Amino acid sequence: MAPDEAAQHETLLQALLNGKLPDAEGRFGPFGGRYVPETLMPAINRLTEGVYRLLPEKAFKNRLGSELRDWVGRPTSLTPAPRLSKEWGAEVWFKREDLAHTGAHKINNAIGQALLAEALGATRIVAETGAGQHGVASAAACARVGLPCVVYMGEIDVARQSPNVDRMERLGATVIPVTSGDCTLRAAIDEAIRDWVSDPIETYYLLGSAVGPHPYPYLVRELQAVIGHEARAQIRKYADLPDAAFACVGGGSNAIGLFYAFLADENVQLFGVEAGGRGETLGDHSATLSAGRPGVLHGAHSMLLYDDDGQIQETHSVSAGLDYPGVGPEHSLLKMIGRVEYVTASDSEALDALAECCALEGILPALETAHAIAGARRWAASNQGTRILIGLSGRGDKDMPILSQYPVGNRRNGEEAVNAAA
Repeated sequence: MAPDEAAQHETLLQALLNGKLPDAEGRFGPFGGRYVPETLMPAINRLTEGVYRLLPEKAFKNRLGSELRDWVGRPTSLTPAPRLSKEWGAEVWFKREDLAHTGAHKINNAIGQALLAEALGATRIVAETGAGQHGVASAAACARVGLPCVVYMGEIDVARQSPNVDRMERLGATVIPVTSGDCTLRAAIDEAIRDWVSDPIETYYLLGSAVGPHPYPYLVRELQAVIGHEARAQIRKYADLPDAAFACVGGGSNAIGLFYAFLADENVQLFGVEAGGRGETLGDHSATLSAGRPGVLHGAHSMLLYDDDGQIQETHSVSAGLDYPGVGPEHSLLKMIGRVEYVTASDSEALDALAECCALEGILPALETAHAIAGARRWAASNQGTRILIGLSGRGDKDMPILSQYPVGNRRNGEEAVNAAA
């Protein structure tokens, strides 16, 4: 890297650490911004004003803090993983977002935005979901504050995440299957934005990841940063800071939430693990930062997966929550300046990591989280004796319809089980 480029990257990192990014235009260096229809600009401006006014306000912070403590169940645990540690030859810790109410990190953002929507006078909320966890979190948060909720979900994800569809409906949300486009998360976001455009005054769009037009990437990061702040304080009670921290990356909300508190710690290596899917061909993975190019999608300039004609491509991952052709603009900046390294884990690696975590630690992680575990395991193999922090972004109950297609190795039929017991 040329000296002037290195200096520019350091300047951008310091601006991020000093709270100067995103800038007034919502940009993280060359990434971010607002690429939305004119009809949405009044709603975007009203939201931006509300975010910067309400988030620092003492009354809002107190109410959010109370909900996070008494309803969400924060702080979540920092759990040592002794059997994985022995197997890997490294000291492994989990930040347990799977223990948060509704089973994943998504609830941190959902309750924060629901309170914001209520304060801004919204009368209904729309949301999108892929793996279903954001949909469940949004439904629960809307029930908590008393606002009706509509959740858009691609019909492919409706089929593969049916337990979460049932949960959303039981929590009072209306779930609308999306049959257009790729029928996964990208299509769900498209439909949620269309709904918002049709009624930008009364409707609040509760976006689930650190993507979209400003102020959403900033807002979601601020609401999810509690993960990293807690983890950093917790691990210091037991040991020094980790040598490395790992989180899975789709849109990137749990990863930015974990990483943000460690950005200034130069000795902590940060790794985002994307979905390597079933191969390197475009359409066989969801590795946006590892294999993508800059472009505009869903209101922001970031890294994307598209072909030579500029057409956004369908993606693939065994995990519904990572199945997205874009990524948050702050992650694009962190890759550009080299503060975070982004790697991939394949479907098979994620499934193997999930099985190992279940067998050795008695924890069933989400398939999304399993990618982070796979990436950490690979790194530990050549970095023995290190301390590793893994963001356990959610629990895997929601993935049982998918996991049932991959029988575990110790499953026996009835006769074999009887003989083994005898």
